[in-house]
This record gives sequence, C-alpha cells and structure tokens, in this order.
Amino acid sequence: MLALGGLLAAWIGWGVYVSRTTERIPSETLARFDGVEIRQYPRSVLVETTAPNNRTAFRRLFRYISGANARDEDVAMTTPVATQRESISMTTPVRTDADDGRVTMAFYLPDTYTPETAPVPTDADVRLVVEPERTVAVRRFSWYATADRVDRQRNRLLETLERRGIETRSQPVVLQYNDPWTPPFMRTNEIEVRIEESGNWSRPD
Repeated sequence: MLALGGLLAAWIGWGVYVSRTTERIPSETLARFDGVEIRQYPRSVLVETTAPNNRTAFRRLFRYISGANARDEDVAMTTPVATQRESISMTTPVRTDADDGRVTMAFYLPDTYTPETAPVPTDADVRLVVEPERTVAVRRFSWYATADRVDRQRNRLLETLERRGIETRSQPVVLQYNDPWTPPFMRTNEIEVRIEESGNWSRPD
C-alpha cells in the first residue's frame, strides 16, 4: 500500500509540474456565463497536420518540436493542443461523425515565433499556419477527452451560445492542456468555437 501511495503521489506531482512549467498562449477574458468563457486571443503561429487518427497526428507534431525542422531546432511545448475532425461540409458549425473525417491537430508555438522565424517543417505532411486575432467561446471540462464526453460538452456550449443569440464563426475544436501522463482528474480540456466579435455577454464575474 505504501508503494502504491508513493506511485500515486509521484503521478500527481508530475501532473502539477507539467501544468506549471508548460507555456500557455496568452489570452484576455471578456466575459463568463453559464459555464462558458469568452476570450480574446492575439495572432498565433501553429504547426498543424491532418492524419487518419490522433496518435499519428501527435507523433508528427512531436517530431517537429523535437527537431524535425529545417533548423534541427527543439521548440518548447506550448498548450493547448487543438484537435478537430476534418469538415465534410463548409457550413459552420459542422457536426462530423468520427468515421466521416480525418483528424486535424495543431500545436501552438511560443509567442516568440512569427511566421517568418518559425522553423520550417521537414515533413511534407506538417505545415505552419497563422491564426489571426480572434474572439472565442470556450467550455472547460476535465478527465479524458473521449468522443462521448467531447460531444456532450460541445452540445452544451453551442446550446448556451444559441440561447444568448451569439453566432458562431467556426467548427468547434478540442483544446487539451496536458501531456498524456497527467492523471485524468487533473486534466484540463476545453471546447472552443470562434464567435462574432461583439455579442450578448457581460463583463467577467
């Protein structure tokens, strides 16, 4: 039992360490209501890939930040990691079944990088993309981001925005803030969707 308790303590300690030492992209909170947070993000540089599944996508991106780029440069891991299913229709938001599309995953690069200074990927399936300044709505949840859990949280987010009369401008994406070894009860996940820049929300609580 003592050994098991020690392992549990080490597991929790690892989760705390990773959470505190991993850089997050900056944002400004504009409002909070009904479990939803409205945020403003600056322009961001990401490295992105589209793959048959999460594992393949993650490996490609991890290789990039581990030196698989034109400068053989290690890139600091920044959270969150963004994941979505490739859209079949151009209508937004799109609800796509897991079997209907491929996975698009992206790592946000540290804000010291610009499109001109970010290392160029050496893998043809990995690309640099730029997200403009944007206003988003997010709903946070914990534990593992399983398909069922993601669907429930996505539906709650969209229903809340619809009740408020807030129009969405993109397909929802999953944001994950922890490495694969963080205990599930310490994990932070979010569903994010872009929204109109001026909407029906109040100032932060």
